[in-house]
Amino acid sequence: MTRKQIFSFIAVAACIAVTVYYIYPEPKLPVGTQIDKLVVLKSERKLLAYSGGELVKTYTIALGRSPEGDKEYEADKKTPVGSYIINDKNPNSAYYKNLGVSYPNSEDIRYAKSMGKSPGGDIKIHGLRNGTGFISKFHRWFDWTMGCMAITDTEIDELYSAVPLGTPIEIRP
Repeated sequence: MTRKQIFSFIAVAACIAVTVYYIYPEPKLPVGTQIDKLVVLKSERKLLAYSGGELVKTYTIALGRSPEGDKEYEADKKTPVGSYIINDKNPNSAYYKNLGVSYPNSEDIRYAKSMGKSPGGDIKIHGLRNGTGFISKFHRWFDWTMGCMAITDTEIDELYSAVPLGTPIEIRP
């Protein structure tokens, strides 16, 4: 085989792999499921959804552009670490739909103030920027948010209907 043939083979195989990744369906959250706890594992880029103490679905997420460490202050591009609740639902977000996270808590506020900074806010679990939903699962290939947790539009549709206000969310390093 020549180098050109090897390169062509690799290019075709890569195109097929990317296409399969894009169109391959992922498991759906069972209809009627009510989520009663969310856990985010930042280092693994995973959001775990629990119902009745049982793990019912794992989502792959994108995080803030500076994903390592705890959020310290507004605009540091980090996703916070700590215990919060889902305190808002927005069906008309600039990022398709979102679930609001109750960041900052009193500890977050105290820490930011000790640095002479604002803790920020508006931490969400959200879909993709409106008009870019076609990107779908490819958004997971890099961390791109300002500190939120991003999933696909289809995935936020599932969570939006399954996660009631007041649901606890634990965000771990």
